[in-house]
Amino acid sequence: MNRESISNPQQFRQLRDAFFQLHKALVDSERVEYERVMGTIDSPAEFVRLLMTDSWFSWLRPHSQLIVSMDEAFGKNGSLTIAQLGDLSNRCRELLTVSDGDKGAAGHYFDALQRDPDVILAHAEVMRQLGVRLEKEE
Repeated sequence: MNRESISNPQQFRQLRDAFFQLHKALVDSERVEYERVMGTIDSPAEFVRLLMTDSWFSWLRPHSQLIVSMDEAFGKNGSLTIAQLGDLSNRCRELLTVSDGDKGAAGHYFDALQRDPDVILAHAEVMRQLGVRLEKEE
């Protein structure tokens, strides 16, 4: 795997926007799965409450927190240091780790990738923004 670094605010904004779309796809996918198992969620307010407090959605909270961190870092003065860009990009990469059979966030992420094409497409775009390319094994 080849990693290129995010080196300017425009690249970072594109990464943030792609990560936001991935987060939305994950939330939508988890809602469908939750309702399949637990029944219909009564209202948008109830869904927000579940997102914030229910253990079903706990694995998504670090994704939400990263979006907030990205917005806060970028919003202070519109510029970021190379160190901030690197830190936030690395946190994004860490959240995109997948693991079949893992009971934690990596396993939930793997499951979402397996069941939802919207998650796959959003994941691919974030990886593209991160500059991650899978190299052909020789």
